[in-house]
Amino acid sequence: MEPFKLNDKEPALLHLEPWCMKYQGITAGFTARQGGVGEAPYNSLNCALHVGDAPEHVLENRIRLAGKLGFPLEAWTCGEQTHGKHIEVVTAADRGRGSRDRSAAFQSTDGLLTNVPGVLLTSFYADCVPLFFYDPVQGVAGLAHAGWKGTVAGIAAEMVAAMGKTFGSRPQDIAAAIGPSIGDCCYEVDDYVMDHIRRLEAELPPAEGEEVREIYRVSEADSRKSMLNLKEMNQRIMIKAGILPTHIECTHWCTSCNNDLFFSYRKENGVTGRMTSWIGIKES
Repeated sequence: MEPFKLNDKEPALLHLEPWCMKYQGITAGFTARQGGVGEAPYNSLNCALHVGDAPEHVLENRIRLAGKLGFPLEAWTCGEQTHGKHIEVVTAADRGRGSRDRSAAFQSTDGLLTNVPGVLLTSFYADCVPLFFYDPVQGVAGLAHAGWKGTVAGIAAEMVAAMGKTFGSRPQDIAAAIGPSIGDCCYEVDDYVMDHIRRLEAELPPAEGEEVREIYRVSEADSRKSMLNLKEMNQRIMIKAGILPTHIECTHWCTSCNNDLFFSYRKENGVTGRMTSWIGIKES
């Protein structure tokens, strides 16, 4: 069953429905591209300040999204993403960093982690993989941005380790989710990328369950290239880090296949907006 359900149109939101139903006081999900004020090629719900869109449009879109989620823009907290594995712990004093100004965001940061109610963790995507984490025992929420570089660097495992080191989270207590991103149906990569993938693949556990899910396969269009499944790779990294397979939700949405619904860097030749992933612990 698809965990990310499209159930809002203005702005268009995909809620992580199993978590929102199971965990009281949590909001988590992913935006689509409709319901904002941006103009082509950022039409219309672009929420990223770094892509060349008009800043006033981005801020209006952020305000619309924050209001829909019950968090003011002052709660919106961001990292300046660099496809790395650095994770920052967000305190009450950090609330709102990057909400209106890129320079105020956590720099060189692809993962955010907090146990503070009233903070909305956010990050931005146009094909890369959004990773969600929540420990209901310790009350800790995390968000990570994983392109192929961040995936190979092991940002998913870094998040599990940071949750344990900072808040005492046990891997077996952590729930994780893998959100809408480019799928192996569309993500063709060359040998340079695959050299990194193959080295890491050898260290990962095999797929679990009845369904056989490959990390990659030979491209039908070009036998010198491969079709890469970053969702599956991140899932295996999570399992190796100690998260139980039954605690991982994984989407079926491909951002490239569904370009009418999502921004896609690959499909739109690098000039497009960004979707937003979010997770927040609501204040009592």
